[in-house]
Amino acid sequence: MAEGGDIQLRTARNEAIFRDVNEALRAGHWPGEESAPIAFRCECGQLGCSRLIELTAKEYERIRDHPRRFFVAPDHQVPEAETVIDRRDDYLVVEKREHAGRVAEATDPRS
Repeated sequence: MAEGGDIQLRTARNEAIFRDVNEALRAGHWPGEESAPIAFRCECGQLGCSRLIELTAKEYERIRDHPRRFFVAPDHQVPEAETVIDRRDDYLVVEKREHAGRVAEATDPRS
């Protein structure tokens, strides 16, 4: 696999781990509190990242509607593996491409 493919695979695997953590955070949130912010882990591919991003349950679900989409802190995107599809004040929504996208779909806990 070429170096670009290695970056895509590593990033996709790391982000899948953080997505699983965030799924557990969302599952533990009380029903009826969809407008209350929840502190989620940044879903970037950096293993040492500990940034928290506050989203409402509704915002989180909007991103999670697509298995290739993740939210990351500004400047945490990996241009070799993903495309920024939405910019917010506190986070970016990125979509995995190519091999990284296939890994994201295959590891989606909602599939």
